[in-house]
This record gives sequence, structure tokens and C-alpha cells, in this order.
Amino acid sequence: MAARAVPASLQQLPNALTIARLALIPVFVVLMATADGGHSWPAGSVFAVAGVTDQIDGFLARRWRVESDFGRIFDPLADRLMIDAAVIMLFIQDHMPWEGLVVILGRDLLLLAGYKTIAPDGYEINVNFLGKAATWLLYTGIGCLIVTHRSTDWPYWIFTTGLVLAVVAAVAYGVGAWKESRR
Repeated sequence: MAARAVPASLQQLPNALTIARLALIPVFVVLMATADGGHSWPAGSVFAVAGVTDQIDGFLARRWRVESDFGRIFDPLADRLMIDAAVIMLFIQDHMPWEGLVVILGRDLLLLAGYKTIAPDGYEINVNFLGKAATWLLYTGIGCLIVTHRSTDWPYWIFTTGLVLAVVAAVAYGVGAWKESRR
């Protein structure tokens, strides 16, 4: 498939957004560490920017047909690291139940470690709608937890829904890799 006519100056924009998202992680951590009472609009704003750029960089890379190996590796890594940082900081601020922390970090460690173990050589995880929906709900739920007081219950429902979808998506990816390895 031929690449779209995109000026060379814009072809690296998706990767630049991914790098910017990685650079936002320490900014987010500092804002959360200095948050009063476990909630912070500045940290929530940084987290929201990360979530929006996650959607934009992938959309642009696919639309402009400028997908790269860098993007395939670092885009999901940036998402995992930002979400992991948020969950850890919310846990430290007593605004995240330990079960959420364990499931998110455990899932991400299994995806990172298990991918190379069970996936056959050359197998690539293609993100499906379930995985995208889980990420959207996790970003939304975690973002709402960041900006609301601990006693606000509704963000936990969004987070929990995203968490369940994320686990189901991880199982689906694992089953797909396992089936591929059996061929």
C-alpha cells in the first residue's frame, strides 16, 4: 500500500507524540507526589493530555501510513508506563485499592514478560477493539480518580469496568499468541 502524501516534516509527528507522552510521566509523578489529599487537577490535566495523545498518535500513524517499529514498541509502552505510574501514585495517595494496583501491574508484567515467552517468532499483537475500549476506560476512570476526592465512588466504577475489559483483552491476546504458536 502506498504511503499517503504527507510532508516529511509531519511524518514523525506520531513518534514525537509518543516521546512527549513518555516525557510527561515524570511531570505527572511530581504533580501527584505534591498533590494535596490525593487529588490534583494539574496532574489530571497532564494525564488527560497523555490519554488524548495516545489516541492521536496511533490514528495519525495509521491514517498517514507512517507506522514504524518505534511506534509499535514505544506507543503501548508509553501507555502502560503512564497508567502504571498513575495507579502507583493513586495507591500511595490511598486513592486506589490494592487489588487495582496488583491487577494493573500484574497484567502489564505478564504482557511484557509473557509476550516473548508464548508468542512465536514474528507474531505481533494487533490491538483489537476490546483492548482499545479497555485503555479508553482506564484512562477515563484513572483520570477521574485523579481529580476527585477519595469519597467519590463513580470513578471507581469506570476504572473497574476498564480493568475487567483490560484483563479480558490480555487473555484474548494470550490465547491468540498461544494458538499461533501451536501452528
